[in-house]
Amino acid sequence: MTKRVVVLDYGSGNLRSAQRALQRAGADVTVTADPDAAADADGLAVPGVGAFAACMAGLRAVGGDKLIARRLELGRPVLGICVGMQVLFRAGIEHGTPTEGCAAWPGTVQRLDAAVLPHMGWNTVDPAAGSALFAGIPAGTRFYFVHSYALRSADAGGLAAAGALISWASHGERFAAAAERGVLSATQFHPEKSGDVGAALLRNWLEALP
Repeated sequence: MTKRVVVLDYGSGNLRSAQRALQRAGADVTVTADPDAAADADGLAVPGVGAFAACMAGLRAVGGDKLIARRLELGRPVLGICVGMQVLFRAGIEHGTPTEGCAAWPGTVQRLDAAVLPHMGWNTVDPAAGSALFAGIPAGTRFYFVHSYALRSADAGGLAAAGALISWASHGERFAAAAERGVLSATQFHPEKSGDVGAALLRNWLEALP
C-alpha cells in the first residue's frame, strides 16, 4: 500500500525537493500546513534550512511544534531533515543566543568546531548498529551535508541515554549525522540531495511506516 506523507509547510526552503524525493521513493506526498492532514498522514516529514531560531518561529506560527508532539504521543512517525532535525532537540545556540526547540529529544545544537564552515558537500556516515534508516546501506556511505550547527558528540550523552540510535559523521569534530528512537527519526544531511543512497534511506523510512 502506498504510504501517505505530509511535508510540513512552515516557510522553510527545501519543501519541493523533499516532496519530489519522497515521491520517487514511492510515497503519496502532500506539502501543507493543514493540521488535520498532517495529523492523519502515515508519516510527517519536517525539512528545514537556515537558522534554528527562524525555523522554530516558522514552526510555532503554524502549530508545528504541537503537531510534532501530538504525533509522537500517538506513536505516529516523524522524520526531521537538516534543521528539521536540529529543532527536535531541547535547544539551539546561535551567535551565543539560545532558542528553545521542540524538546522531543534531549540535547543542545551548537556551532561545529571546524576550520571551514559551513560543512558543505559529501561526507561519510557511520551508521548506528541496528539502524532502520540505514538498513542495507554500508558504513562509510557518503551523504550530502549543508550546515554549520549540529548536535556535537560532546553534547550527545543525554540522547544516547534516552535510548536513541545515533549515526555519526565528522567535520572538525564528531557530530550526530542521524538519530532514531521509536517513531522519531532525523538526518542532519539531506537525503533528498544524496542521490541513490538518499533514496534508499527514504525508502527504508517509508517501509517502516505502520
